[in-house]
Formats: sequence, structure tokens, C-alpha cells
Amino acid sequence: MPEHDNTLTWRQLLGEATEQSGNRVTARWLCEHASGADGTEFNEILDDLATTRCVAHLDAMLARLATGEPLQYVMGRWAFRYLDIMVDDRVLIPRPETEVLAGIVIEQCRRIHAGEREVLVADLGTGSGVIGVSVLSEMPPASCTVWMTDVSEDAVHVARANAVGIGRAATGARFAVGNWCAALPDDKRHQFDVIVANPPYIAVDDEEIDPLVREWEPHGALFSGNDGLDDITLIVDQSRSWLRAGGMLAIEMGYRQGVNVQRLFVDQGFIDVVVHRDLADRERFVTGFLP
Repeated sequence: MPEHDNTLTWRQLLGEATEQSGNRVTARWLCEHASGADGTEFNEILDDLATTRCVAHLDAMLARLATGEPLQYVMGRWAFRYLDIMVDDRVLIPRPETEVLAGIVIEQCRRIHAGEREVLVADLGTGSGVIGVSVLSEMPPASCTVWMTDVSEDAVHVARANAVGIGRAATGARFAVGNWCAALPDDKRHQFDVIVANPPYIAVDDEEIDPLVREWEPHGALFSGNDGLDDITLIVDQSRSWLRAGGMLAIEMGYRQGVNVQRLFVDQGFIDVVVHRDLADRERFVTGFLP
């Protein structure tokens, strides 16, 4: 986008951003973000003049988008369930499929809390913290504690920032750096009601992965061995020592891994093992319970 003085309206800038990005919806998101006005508020300022600072912000985002950088990283935020989540290239971009996994966990937490006791949850490989923060924000106040862990210290910093964004509900958040269950405090063994993970599950030579994903998103959160099951296997094995009797393990997986992941659960002694489908009706999650 060419440099401007502050004589253009947001309506004109939206038109130019649409032309440059090739997508009116993307242009609208960027203009809303640059202006600080979302939804109907943006409609109300369409004929207002944009400030020089706002135009510079919009120009910078469009320049980044033109390099192929994902829109979510360019904006630095993305919607997940009822939250506005901060994201950057230290963490994976939140996907709609994972909203379903968060919903499965929240439903289980509500069932447990109905028995009038506090719920203890571990969100392993938390990344931006979307699952753990969603649990805290959607459960009643002081009803649960969520340990959010990641092997990446950078990711834990992002998760912590997102927890701050939910206000008082964040009092139930705990953070730790480490690999899967090894990050959890030793005095919590056999105490977790729910362990949830959206781990790396893509095979290193998977040809289906979007080139943009491979180029921009953190590889440590994407790839897991020759069959994509290395980390899932570890989690299923380790979680048995951290769940209480009757506790639930919930894992996101690749859409072709259902049979193998279900077998891992059963082989480790989990019962009531169920494969759940995502929004595209593909097998995407497995849940099971410790006897």
C-alpha cells in the first residue's frame, strides 16, 4: 500500500486493503485491528479520517501479509471459543477443531464440579494456552485449577499472557516448563481429574501439510516421528501415573490416526475409550478413563 497522509477515510483504506490482499474479509479484519474498532463500531467510523499512526500500522500489516506470513501472526490475535487469544510465531495458530476438544474437557469438568469439589486439570503442551484458559474462563469461579505446561518456555510466556486476559478467573492458572507429564509437580501424582493435550501428531514426511504451516509455525509443535505418534504414545503412557482413578485423558490427533491412538489407550488400560469427530466429521480426538 502506498504511503498516505491522514486524508483517507477507513472506507477508502478498506478498498485499498481489499485490492492489495485480494480478500475483503481479510482486509476488513486488518482495518478493524488497525483502527481499534471491531464489528459495528468499525461500520460507524467508515467515513472518518484515519490517523497517520493507524495507517502506518495497516501498511505494516499488509506488508507482512504480502510475504506469506499467516494472518493470525500478522494481527497478533485470533478468536478461540469466547476468547480473543494473543498468538505469534512462538506458538501454533489456534484451530477450530481444538475448540471441540476444549468443549469436551469443559463438559467433563462441569460433570465433576457438579459433585461440589474442585477440579484439577493438566493442559499439556499448552502452546498459547487456548484449552486451559478456555476451561478457566468457562467454569464457575474458583471451581478448578489448571496446570498449563509446555517444553517451550516461550510458549508458556504466551499462555501466561493469555491467562492474564481473562481477569479473576486466572487465579486458577498454574504454569510449568517441561516435557509432557514431567513438567507437573510430583505431589500431584494420581490427583488430576482431566489431562488434555493437543500434541505434535504430524509425520515428518507428511505431504498433506500446508506449505505455509511448515514454513511459519513452530516445528516442535507439529511433527512427531515417522508416524506422528511419538508424543501421543508418551502422553498416554505417562498420564496413568498422574490421573486419579476415574480420571479422563483427552488427546487431539491426526484424522487418520484414530485406530492406532485408540489402541494405545486400550493397551495402557484405559476404559470407555471413544474416538470423537471434528467439525469436518473427521476422527480427531480420543478420550478414555483410568479405571
